Amino acid sequence: MTKEEELSQYMYQIEQYKEQLNQLDIQSQYLQSAMLDYSKAKITLEQLDKLDKEVDMLVPIGGGTFLDSKVNNSSKVLIDIGMGYVTEKTNQDAIKKIDKRINELKKTQDRLNEIIEQVQNEVATVSSKAQELVGEEKK
Repeated sequence: MTKEEELSQYMYQIEQYKEQLNQLDIQSQYLQSAMLDYSKAKITLEQLDKLDKEVDMLVPIGGGTFLDSKVNNSSKVLIDIGMGYVTEKTNQDAIKKIDKRINELKKTQDRLNEIIEQVQNEVATVSSKAQELVGEEKK
């Protein structure tokens, strides 16, 4: 393989790694958004648990649209269990379920960060090899 072909191969690998890093970054942003969403839900449930009376709330229904609503009983909540199914849980059980989901997302984020670091190391290695090759050509 000629040095020009080898350099071309290195450049192609770097571009592939950059695309992979871009996709990993998108996944990371999604995980962070999901963790934020669960954290908001947890905070809301914790605050509702402290109240003993009827509470006025704005309930988001999507598209930046809200319903003005009253919460009569905040001790029971419906929580998504997947595939479009929900189940009734006590407020505290729902908080525990949300905590579990947040922890699972954090573990996934940690694994994703490890993969990102590995890919970044690979980019650095390939870039170094390409620079060495370019340096040899200048001699």
